[in-house]
Amino acid sequence: MTITQLKKQFLEHLEEKYPMEEVLSFFHLLAEHYLKLSRLQMALEPNKVLNDAEIGQFKDALEKLKVFEPIQYIIGETEFFSLNFKVAPGVLIPRPETEELVQWILDEISLQQKQDLQILDIGTGSGCIPISLKKHLPKAQISAIDISEEALKIAKINAEKNEVSVEFIQQNILSAEKLPLQFDLIVSNPPYVRELEKAEMHQNVLRYEPETALYVKDENPLLFYKKITKLAQEGLAKNGLLFFEINQYLGVETEMMVTDHGFETALRKDMFGNFRMLKARKL
Repeated sequence: MTITQLKKQFLEHLEEKYPMEEVLSFFHLLAEHYLKLSRLQMALEPNKVLNDAEIGQFKDALEKLKVFEPIQYIIGETEFFSLNFKVAPGVLIPRPETEELVQWILDEISLQQKQDLQILDIGTGSGCIPISLKKHLPKAQISAIDISEEALKIAKINAEKNEVSVEFIQQNILSAEKLPLQFDLIVSNPPYVRELEKAEMHQNVLRYEPETALYVKDENPLLFYKKITKLAQEGLAKNGLLFFEINQYLGVETEMMVTDHGFETALRKDMFGNFRMLKARKL
């Protein structure tokens, strides 16, 4: 079977389940992962014949995609902030919106012209936020907390893969009485999707991504934000910064809560026009 024949078969099997552009993206990601071929190389070698083992890998991936398993879990990796990260079931797949949060943080730090900072990431998951920050702020001392032992194992692998040093700590932030030391900057992308919003989620998220990293109860959607903000009151140095990724429907409520705790705040929209990020400064 040639690449062109495999691609045609791939599209036919998935065209009713996904948009065509997404199916093409899946195919190219798999080709790059399994065959080590770029899009250009595939275009130049459309009649390249694949062996049985290679065809088998695509067929296995196809069956997983049919039941909406995320492509990132199938190939075991994803790209975030131009870096490669290992991902697996049990660890939230990094989103493009979170890249925008990281860029906002780097822009703010650049304005301060200070890089030897103490930074804490709460709810680190794959480690994408602290690792990306450390890559651009080599003088910073960066720590990261997560409740999940599995997530921290993968985060440590990602730190080694990207050749950075981050201190990873297993802890339930909701039970923490105080932070381990005083930080110049705290960032968190905590669970914020309400149960009532599950109807808006895609099947690949609902079926496969970790519930503990995504969902909160409808009656207390700011649970993590309130706890982290309270800890930040003492755990941040004067003029220290607190960054959150937030629920797009709760931007005003989140900002009011943080302001009530004595912070100066600013909301920012993501690439899709939704309020997705909040910056707060300790006064």
